[in-house]
Amino acid sequence: MGSCLSPEGRNGGSSSSPPASPASGARRRRRSLRRQMSGLPEEQLHRIPGRMFLNGASSAASLFSRQGKKGINQDAMIVWENFGCRSDTVFCGVFDGHGPNGHMVAKKVRDILPLKLRARWEVNIGDDECKENNLSKSMDSEETSSVCLNEEFRASIGFKDLIKRSEIIATLRDPFLKAFRKVDKELRLHPDIDCFYSGTTAVTLVKQGQDLVIGNVGDSRAVLGTRDQNNTLVAVQLTVDLKPNLPREAERIRRCRGRVFALRDEPEVARLWLPNANSPGLAMARAFGDFCLKDFGLISVPEISYRRITEKDEFIVLATDGVWDVLSNKEVVDIVAMASTRSSAARYVVESAGRAWRLRYPTSRVDDCAVVCLFLNIDSSDSVSTAKAIVGGSPDGIGVLSDEQEPPQPTY
Repeated sequence: MGSCLSPEGRNGGSSSSPPASPASGARRRRRSLRRQMSGLPEEQLHRIPGRMFLNGASSAASLFSRQGKKGINQDAMIVWENFGCRSDTVFCGVFDGHGPNGHMVAKKVRDILPLKLRARWEVNIGDDECKENNLSKSMDSEETSSVCLNEEFRASIGFKDLIKRSEIIATLRDPFLKAFRKVDKELRLHPDIDCFYSGTTAVTLVKQGQDLVIGNVGDSRAVLGTRDQNNTLVAVQLTVDLKPNLPREAERIRRCRGRVFALRDEPEVARLWLPNANSPGLAMARAFGDFCLKDFGLISVPEISYRRITEKDEFIVLATDGVWDVLSNKEVVDIVAMASTRSSAARYVVESAGRAWRLRYPTSRVDDCAVVCLFLNIDSSDSVSTAKAIVGGSPDGIGVLSDEQEPPQPTY
């Protein structure tokens, strides 16, 4: 599905057909690999080289998750380097489950979404015969609420380059839309995971060369650490927290007869409710699963954004709301910058979030946290000390955390 016939296929594969080109051979190998991987059992999937889903690090990324005080850890995360068999491509994602089976939904989406995206990605980008058709697709599909260039990049390029980049985005957008739709359909039909009252967020990205595409549902978040005109490290939020009280989300929900209101004891948290029952009270407007609400305004369509990475961009942090509920974007960026090594960066963020929970909400249960830090300049050393002088850290004062050590502390 979605693949294009090669000239050999259209000619019926007769002996008079010209020999297959190296490119067509590579496409066949990719399709064969896709078919093999789509049916991989879980234990084999977890052994794929370059695919990380547990606490750890590589030269390009750091990831860390910790269970909170609310029960089983419902957060999941993944970094998949050499994504799509391309050395310049990486997939990253964090997933925040909720509901009785949220932990299972988050892990299932972590496992199958990259496979679906990889298959769609290779069809759209890997097959030369398909490119022209894919580029001609409209950017105005009702399936997605937003496909946008970052404003700084939009202002810095000419009109012709803007049109070219818009065509690239059109090509990259389609795999995200189809993969997210396919995953939600599979969850609905899953025989072993009841997703009626359970679901998950997903903030995901694919970085290919200098092109960055982000697909987001829910209220997990992606934040960029980059340099401004004064060479100061600043935080740029790359995604929108898709809450039910956002005007465009609330309008869709009400149009579908869903209700949006906050409880008296937490007036700052808007929630999505069924038309005739005060349940389930979901604190987001988009999610995988949660099929009790899918007829009442909840959708799993990702908001998709694009950014062209520049030399000023240093790293991206993906994290679940257990981090963002207690730390600001700037605090998280500063914590990553103060880490003595890239491999400890994600853990520093999680440890700092845990400390902030205890200080700010001493009577509340700490939420689960999952963090992925993707470093954009992997040719440099494992140190991020270049940022410390500007954010106020000491180049020599921070070591790798032991279980007893506390992470560097931002000013709350």
